[in-house]
Parts: sequence; C-alpha cells; structure tokens
Amino acid sequence: MKKINVTLLAVMTFAFFSIGSVQAIGNNKGEAKPKMPESEMKILVDRLEEIKSMDRSMMDRSEKKELRTEVREINEEIKRDGGGVYLSVFALLLVIVLLILLL
Repeated sequence: MKKINVTLLAVMTFAFFSIGSVQAIGNNKGEAKPKMPESEMKILVDRLEEIKSMDRSMMDRSEKKELRTEVREINEEIKRDGGGVYLSVFALLLVIVLLILLL
C-alpha cells in the first residue's frame, strides 16, 4: 500500500510541474494562426474521397503524378490548418497508471 502511495505522489508531483511548464510555453507563442473553416475542410476532404474513388488504371503517368502531388498538397493543408489532437507522453502514462490502479 505504501508503494502505491509513493508512486501516486510521484505521478501527481510530476503532473503539477509539467502542466506549469506547458502553460508557460503556450504563452510565448503569440497569436494563434487562424483555423480553416469547416466548409473549406469539407471541400478538401470531398476532393480526397473523389480522387480515391477514381479509376487510375486508364490514366497515363503524368496524370497520376499530378494526382499524387494534389493529394500531398491537400493533406499538408489539412494538417497545417486543421490542427489535430495531440496526446502527450505524460497523459498517456497517466492513463495507463490509472487503468492499472483501477483494474
């Protein structure tokens, strides 16, 4: 039991200090870049789906290359403007520790 208390105390202490440093780093970024509106995001995703459903067997080499570059550009734009969900290593460890303790 004492070992669990020490482990829990260590995890809580680490969490406290890591949150403070993340907040400090977040304040130095300046202004956030504007996000892409949902309508534009939907247009890009629809275009990707359209490209996936195309029959590329009848296309020549240059057309396939143009499609590949278009797909890469769309994916980069979605990643850049769309953001995403980032899970830190600490959050993952915390979830694992909590699952171990609860189960």
